Amino acid sequence: MARVIICRHGNTFDKGDLVRRVGARTDLALSKSGIKQANFLAEQFSPLKSGYNFSKAYCSTLQRTKSTCSYILSRGHTAVTPNFLNFLKEIDYGPDENKLESDVIERIGKKAIELWDSSSTPPQGWLVEPDQIISSWKLFLKSLSDTNDDILVVTSNGIARFLFEAVDNIEIDIQRKLNTACFGLVKVSQGITTLKSWNNKCIE
Repeated sequence: MARVIICRHGNTFDKGDLVRRVGARTDLALSKSGIKQANFLAEQFSPLKSGYNFSKAYCSTLQRTKSTCSYILSRGHTAVTPNFLNFLKEIDYGPDENKLESDVIERIGKKAIELWDSSSTPPQGWLVEPDQIISSWKLFLKSLSDTNDDILVVTSNGIARFLFEAVDNIEIDIQRKLNTACFGLVKVSQGITTLKSWNNKCIE
């Protein structure tokens, strides 16, 4: 049985910053609080504390996911080199890319944001192909069917949320949104994929 940890990168903004909607075309580094979160994740997933021994790791080419992944691997998983997968990159927010969140809400409305959070229905203008993302998740998880490995995946919220349509079973009732530096667990056993937990917060 493979155990797959799906983790969202750490913060790219700190308290007091003007928050923007950061997507695929905006390559921000982790903020100070994001680095702190990544270190907490690294401590939490150290082999002695967690019982996880990652044999493979995957992330996107964006700084925020690469850095978070590297921090986690630095605590006891140093033999693992991250692999980059294109589908793990964040979605493109179209006309709302890198815009202030207040301006985004003004353009599309709060209901559109609520619909995105609850059912992953993209607002008008956002460049996202749900079927393609879901298919990529399915293919990725299927590739782990014959392994008994612990796998680390670091991605963004816009990609992680579509995991709900990609797995065979969901054992939890929870929001799709994956908060920064939070993680979920998918188990892959005999070709069957099960979402066991989601939006778990790192222990600070």
